[in-house]
Amino acid sequence: MPPSCGRCRAAAMAGAAAEPGVGGMVAVSAGLYVGGAESCSSPASLAAAGVVAVLTVDAEEPPAVPGVRTLHVRARDEPGADLLSRLDECAAFIGAARAGGGAALVRCQAGVSRSVAVVTAYLMKTQGLGWEEAYAAVRAAKPDAEVNPGFQGQLKLYEAMGCTVDSGSALYKRYRLQMLRERYPELQDLPREVFADDPTNMCQTLNTEVLYRCRKCRRSLFRSSSILSHVEGDGPTAFVHKRITESAQLCGGGPDKCTSYFIEPVQWMEPALLGVMEGQLLCPKCTSKLGSFSWRGEQCSCGRWVTPAFQIHKSRVDEVRTLPVGNLLTAKT
Repeated sequence: MPPSCGRCRAAAMAGAAAEPGVGGMVAVSAGLYVGGAESCSSPASLAAAGVVAVLTVDAEEPPAVPGVRTLHVRARDEPGADLLSRLDECAAFIGAARAGGGAALVRCQAGVSRSVAVVTAYLMKTQGLGWEEAYAAVRAAKPDAEVNPGFQGQLKLYEAMGCTVDSGSALYKRYRLQMLRERYPELQDLPREVFADDPTNMCQTLNTEVLYRCRKCRRSLFRSSSILSHVEGDGPTAFVHKRITESAQLCGGGPDKCTSYFIEPVQWMEPALLGVMEGQLLCPKCTSKLGSFSWRGEQCSCGRWVTPAFQIHKSRVDEVRTLPVGNLLTAKT
């Protein structure tokens, strides 16, 4: 009977991988190998292991490997490198090789961090393991495995998203913004896809979404799908480093501790954000102050620190909900 719990499956895989690999490869489970750059040096070794697909995670394009399918994921072994965005693609590539009865080899330069992170993600997705259990299974087969802290954080996020890269989730959007800060330190020439569509350029808003308009001039600003929710902070106790009056502490315990919406950047913000680390967010029509932004992060009124932060004060906007009958709009002030 196959093991049912995650720990049992991890232990079973570790036992199955106890046999050493060939040609510098290490067997993690049946049909799945991990290794370093030298693991492809011998075509005979690949053939002996039944390898039909090689996935390379490296900063440079590797030499061609004759007789096998290949996939190259360009990434350095640095905490700020983005592996998360490619994990589903990697899992599909590995799965296709194994589904056909062959084996897959995942390699990087040293065979200890990038390749191990990808194999860990594959086990998470296909075996239902948490990231720690999957990582332990790989390390049981390859004791020198050592995924860098940045990739560990990405594996945790992958687990939080249900082992599927959901580009529409608040978790992934916030991650993408954090990666953006690392990749574009000068904050110039930011990719256009980072900015959510301006609601004024859209024909209609889905019935399930809420539209937010400037309270002063009624200009549409953003949709509910652009809100990046966060775990509520500790309230007034998070501001002990500041002098807070007793009345302010009492107000902080109200039902709505978050007095701002933290959202993804919207197209109308682009001129204000490029090349600037922090500043005000003004309505693009009437120029009234809506909130502020900081790529370094800002503290929400609930006490939670949000990085990066693009916040719109709730008191400066109105909610506009689309009614399912007659496409009428109703505003909540």
